[in-house]
Amino acid sequence: MLDQLVSERFADQSPRQVYSKLLDEGDYLCSVRTMYRILAENQSSRERRNQLKHPNYQKPELLASGPNEVWSWDITKLKGPETWTYYYLYVILDIYSRCVVGWMLAHREAADLATQLIETTIEKQGVQSDQLILHSDREPSMTSHSVAELLTSLGVTKSHSRPHVSNDNPFSESQFKTMKYRPEFPKRFGCYEDALGFCRDFFSWYNDEHYHSGIGLLTPSSLHYGQAEEILAQRQETLREAWQKNPERFVGGVPTPASLPKAVWINAPKRERERKIGAPEANCPGAP
Repeated sequence: MLDQLVSERFADQSPRQVYSKLLDEGDYLCSVRTMYRILAENQSSRERRNQLKHPNYQKPELLASGPNEVWSWDITKLKGPETWTYYYLYVILDIYSRCVVGWMLAHREAADLATQLIETTIEKQGVQSDQLILHSDREPSMTSHSVAELLTSLGVTKSHSRPHVSNDNPFSESQFKTMKYRPEFPKRFGCYEDALGFCRDFFSWYNDEHYHSGIGLLTPSSLHYGQAEEILAQRQETLREAWQKNPERFVGGVPTPASLPKAVWINAPKRERERKIGAPEANCPGAP
């Protein structure tokens, strides 16, 4: 029990938090009172605090040059009808296409639900071993053993943000901001079914109708599922025809449609940020 309490996983959590987490994982080792006694007998409280002072968290540097190479996932709370009632929205986003590839609305935040969503989404997307990096914050569900074991078994590389650094997960943050700034987003949802209906409508709009400035004003679905080249060619033809009809309107010659980024980064290295290559690279989502 002492080894668990002083481990990196639980070094910043109180015995009550440790007890609850282990219980949710189907593991009862001892009572909360016993945990406090063990720490006191071994004078471990100070050691746990000291252990927490200088963790070695590396800045994630992730690159995606196409769909299903890097996903970002996060959980946000949606307010229910009463104070302190929430519904938990789990969302998995492809950072290259900005497509929401999986989501779930639940009454609780838990590692088993996250594991279920991740596994189902990977299967639906046909992701192969050693193809995908899955990036997230460091919330308990995201750093849980069950999620880590699933990713290892599927050949998925896991990546985590540094603590308290929101820029390490910008794509998920931007997507949630887009959702919560929609005019139909309420201050509170009347019930679970209301929240579920909103989410269904929102993600349908976001993936299939929302023209995203970070991906050449395409919809996330059209880029994710391979329709980008056809759409951009059609746009180019439309602009060329407009130029032919009224060339005087286009001082710079035949206009071109917005282009796609060649690469999308989370925390691009300095050398990459300074490179000037044909199509723009994106380090984080632009306008929603």
